[in-house]
Amino acid sequence: MSTTNGQTTNTALPVYTKKDFESGVDPRWCPGCGDYSIINQVQKTLPAVGVKRENIVFISGIGCSSRFPYYMNNYGMHTLHGRAPSFASGLKVSRPELQVWIITGDGDALAIGGNHFIHAMRRNLDLKMLMFNNRIYGLTKGQVSPTSELGKKTKSTPQGSPDYPFNPPALALGAGATFVARTIDVEGIHMGGVIKAAAEHKGSTFVEVFQNCPVFNDGAYTFLTEKAVKADALLRMEQGKPLLFGKDGKKGIRFNAQSAELEVVTIGENGVTEKDILVHDAKREDPTVAFMLANLSNRAGFPTPIGVFRDVRKPTGEELTWQIIDQTKAKKASSLEKLLAGADTWTIK
Repeated sequence: MSTTNGQTTNTALPVYTKKDFESGVDPRWCPGCGDYSIINQVQKTLPAVGVKRENIVFISGIGCSSRFPYYMNNYGMHTLHGRAPSFASGLKVSRPELQVWIITGDGDALAIGGNHFIHAMRRNLDLKMLMFNNRIYGLTKGQVSPTSELGKKTKSTPQGSPDYPFNPPALALGAGATFVARTIDVEGIHMGGVIKAAAEHKGSTFVEVFQNCPVFNDGAYTFLTEKAVKADALLRMEQGKPLLFGKDGKKGIRFNAQSAELEVVTIGENGVTEKDILVHDAKREDPTVAFMLANLSNRAGFPTPIGVFRDVRKPTGEELTWQIIDQTKAKKASSLEKLLAGADTWTIK
């Protein structure tokens, strides 16, 4: 891939395998950490994204997840706490031909890095953020994080947290992200599909990965992942398909026109048919329905959605920046003499 005035073009690509993206440094996370699953899926997916390895960059902040660049065999930066989006933004604007990934955690992205996070999403720079959400501070040994549940007892909140948690996909949607998704560390095939879709998107990309911390927050997502409950607990969003869930696939999400809210219904009860079920469309320009789906996980009696909430194409921040640069260059004088004698001169009396 090459670039001219901010425009990218494809050139012949080598045939990669997963091993080509392994650095040879053994990952060092705690046994059972969900990070192993995430890096495995990333390394499996990258050979198929159509980008040369030397044009792929991973940038991280601070936290357990931020060891990631050391274990990838491509360019990377391990930066400052919460500031990975700032480094990534500068790199993407100056080198638009690069595919830039941000690896972060719930504390790194949403606490000290919260302001950087929302502006990276707002500007719609073509940055691909993977946020590992274990609902705890892992590297600093078990303090409450911005995604910890209300009432969570930790080392920093021994009597229980009085703070309501962030809903990361809803926050990303509210900030203007053009691609928002969620997946789970134990759902390898699903995660691989979401990562592939994120790699193919052009614009601000946010993927929340529910990730277990076996040391400081073990079992944080068992209410979703246990075999006995996950059929009823998870709503798998697929483009163009009705939003169905449950062991027999008879439960679904319907839009109630009277209350202007989503509701759970069962096919075959009270005259409900599959035609009543909301068909998922992540390509809607208006993010209202995506926002409603993102908030289902906060409501009792509703399943937690996984998959792609939103995937729309808009001019990216770097495309608009280079457009301004090119327009400005075209207006400027072709020589220093013409520039000095141009319209922007003044006389001192």
